[in-house]
Amino acid sequence: MKAEFIAIIEPAPEGGYWAMCPEIPGANGQGETVAEAKESLRAAVELILEDRREDMLRGLPSGAIREAIQVG
Repeated sequence: MKAEFIAIIEPAPEGGYWAMCPEIPGANGQGETVAEAKESLRAAVELILEDRREDMLRGLPSGAIREAIQVG
């Protein structure tokens, strides 16, 4: 699945950079460079979405229809 999210990146007071994604509460990353902070954030978003998907699928009844849709 591919999707685009906003990355807000700011210099960290102690050096390096902080990154956050406003669309995904709790998703943040950090790194010594902007590229490292973005990669850390990307990995955090991926893990959060994967965890949310697994949580939701655990509660599905056995007869539920599961199909993929595309957005955008």
